[in-house]
Amino acid sequence: MSEFAAYLEACQTRINSFLLSQLDTPQPRLERLYAAMRYSVVNGGKRVRPLLCYASCEALGGDPSAAHPAAGAVELVHAYSLIHDDLPAMDDDDLRRGQPTCHRAFDEATAILAGDALQALAFDWLSTLGDWQPATRLQMVQTLARAAGPQGMVGGQAIDLGAVGEKIDQTTLELMHRHKTGALISASIQLGALASERASAEQLQTLAVYADCIGLAFQVQDDILDIESETSVLGKRQGADMARDKPTYPALLGLEGAHQLAGQLRDQAVAALQPLGAAAIHLQHLADYIVQRRF
Repeated sequence: MSEFAAYLEACQTRINSFLLSQLDTPQPRLERLYAAMRYSVVNGGKRVRPLLCYASCEALGGDPSAAHPAAGAVELVHAYSLIHDDLPAMDDDDLRRGQPTCHRAFDEATAILAGDALQALAFDWLSTLGDWQPATRLQMVQTLARAAGPQGMVGGQAIDLGAVGEKIDQTTLELMHRHKTGALISASIQLGALASERASAEQLQTLAVYADCIGLAFQVQDDILDIESETSVLGKRQGADMARDKPTYPALLGLEGAHQLAGQLRDQAVAALQPLGAAAIHLQHLADYIVQRRF
């Protein structure tokens, strides 16, 4: 196992342990709700957002354990978004991470409530867990709220739903994905930096440039995998975006053009990290991982 593969595994074990420790059912009447929440959070997943959170904390000299609540919070918001994306009123998917989607495994009402609960719990963790200064905690809550709401992920999803069947240009496609996917990835990196409580304004700006590039690269690679990967590897139905006539980078640029764009964005992300030097090595490797992944 390479050094970076060992790092990925250690971080994934760390966040999975934290998530499980925080998602116990508080009382019997809530068991079905919490079962749906746990099913959607701990049932697989690459944990890219927590990984970015830990790595950005470490890049600024922070202890990664200080980032646990922040890493957990972004994963809860991500899980909630997947539950709601899969609902019949949205993408109407039956498969997620190789398992039945939450509304199939439980029922639609329970899935909606599980998503709502995970979103609220994310902000509860940021506001009560961790050992941060009050000003840091407030900034973290604001960062995640903006990334998750109409200025970020939800706004991007609204643009996405409105664009089905339309022919849009690359500028509009980037706008959609900088909101839908990029905003939460950027928040993961910013939250990790804030969790270190060592971040200068210049360092936050450096990480913001990296995050902007890698967030878009993540979505470009997702669009590529929708074509190139198989359902058994991808964990969700291969070709789903094409079947729904959704705007994607391969549809706009061609498959080779999409690969080139992903590589360019990766290179720009890595170049942006130069002011941080060797301390940002894991963020550099994560940029490669994001554009080379097969699921």
